[in-house]
Amino acid sequence: MADRRATATWHGSLFEGKGTVTAASSGLFTDAAVTWASRTEDAGGATSPEELIAGAQAACFGMALSNELSSRGHEPAQLRLSATCSFVDGTITTMVLEVSAEVPGADDAAFREAVEAAEASCPVSNALRGNVDITVDARLVS
Repeated sequence: MADRRATATWHGSLFEGKGTVTAASSGLFTDAAVTWASRTEDAGGATSPEELIAGAQAACFGMALSNELSSRGHEPAQLRLSATCSFVDGTITTMVLEVSAEVPGADDAAFREAVEAAEASCPVSNALRGNVDITVDARLVS
């Protein structure tokens, strides 16, 4: 079992206030700025919960897909992932995941099978599923 921890602070009102978020377990980032505007307007150098969730989704799905491909004898040379998390009227509504994969020896059918299995096994997808509409657009490149 592994527990990971992040911390956050917030000062002031929702619309004029500001806060920070820290990756406490890894120490990878500390006091990353977060504001309401970074959620609803231009990021302006600050992050948002949605950006952090999108990063978690992209990284987790990449690991799940790598595992599914490798377990089928097709170790990926490279997976490039981009996740877009939409925040509409105070609700996270959609997550669109784009995947470009270089997988030597894999044909489209084997790749699609691995993508479907990764969709079912990705822990972040499973945490979001039922609350957020998740779309995966995956393509195999040479």
